[in-house]
Amino acid sequence: MAASNIEVWQLGAVVETCTIATGIQRVVLESTIPRKAEPGSHIDVMVSANGHEDRRSYSVVESSEDGKRLVISVLKAPLSRGGSEFIHALKPGDHLKFTQPLQNFPLRVGAERYILLAGGIGITAMINMARVLKNLNAAYTFVYAGRTRSAMAYLEELQKTHGENLVVHVDDEGSSLNVDALIAGVNMDTELYMCGPIRLMDAVRRTWTDRELNFPNLRYETFGNSGWFDPEEFIVKVPALGLEVAVGQGRSMLEALEDAGADMMFDCRKGECGLCEVRILKLEGTIDHRDVFYSVRQQNATEKMACCVSRAVKSEAVLEAKSSSTSPAVVTIEVS
Repeated sequence: MAASNIEVWQLGAVVETCTIATGIQRVVLESTIPRKAEPGSHIDVMVSANGHEDRRSYSVVESSEDGKRLVISVLKAPLSRGGSEFIHALKPGDHLKFTQPLQNFPLRVGAERYILLAGGIGITAMINMARVLKNLNAAYTFVYAGRTRSAMAYLEELQKTHGENLVVHVDDEGSSLNVDALIAGVNMDTELYMCGPIRLMDAVRRTWTDRELNFPNLRYETFGNSGWFDPEEFIVKVPALGLEVAVGQGRSMLEALEDAGADMMFDCRKGECGLCEVRILKLEGTIDHRDVFYSVRQQNATEKMACCVSRAVKSEAVLEAKSSSTSPAVVTIEVS
């Protein structure tokens, strides 16, 4: 493990909070064990959510040169697992347990051309990267897509900083991002970095693969916050352990199984590494794959899932019919 990814936890203070866009809170933290955050870094934070202390990951938007001040910006998602509500309730003077900056999404310096793609709150992972590329006079295009301007954090600041390098797509202005058109302009020497909703990243991955571009040049980060369906409660059964556990809207399958006493394997908790993989023995419903680890073929096979982020919902037919049925989906799994 790289030294920069050794988890060093600290109890730091909240220095400043403010609303910077619709539903988005900017939080300035003071580190007791400072370390400067490199582009693509995130911190893990312990939050109190739904009566439990849970771990969440948030991109570092910026940090001071000495690493004593770190900035995160968090969207208060109505269908979140409770972490964003906790962050939005923080006030100056509060204390928060968080790690030093961790790095799973590094920017490689030296590419011929770059595209940075941010969807919604995914902008927080890209700001530091764009700042570095500008300072290096690199050839880059910074693409920022959102539903409305009022919900796009840092938009005015980024327009002033990056000028013509910043391309903005706003859904309610009729300028939604066209993924096919974006990828059509990519050559084999272009590196694309992206962070955003799973639907956007899945569309980019599919188009990138169809065009047979260099897959190592496509780099992304996700925190497992978005899926194809709204989260709903479902049941997970583990026959070998004699467990039957309800997974609420605000909990992940991994968290629910841990609470029930199952000894689970995991690492990223973001749907990227595949270590928390479980095998599906039986399914009554549909799997909402929220990971970026499995290929489309593997997801469609419905044989396994990343239990840290993926969920189960009622069958697609029931969802499309907007049935009032209250019977939850049921997943029977085998834990490795």
